[in-house]
Amino acid sequence: MKPYTIEVQRLKSIRHDHHGLIEVSLDALVSARQAARDDSEAGVPSSCLSIPVEHARTLVLLLKQQLNELDKLNPRSRRSGRA
Repeated sequence: MKPYTIEVQRLKSIRHDHHGLIEVSLDALVSARQAARDDSEAGVPSSCLSIPVEHARTLVLLLKQQLNELDKLNPRSRRSGRA
């Protein structure tokens, strides 16, 4: 696996499909990076996502909305942890 640095510039939209995927449209700068020895866990390189606080807050709110929409599609007995 090749590690990347991903810097989110702008969130555009978020939606879910009927196959259980949530799709986030965004503008981002993506560049390959070399994993530092102390960055990687057990020799496995990892990628890093950088996102401004205001975009992170927006992303959390949008994810909550999408998950609520998905919960509405499931019967009450199949909702996670809700009675």
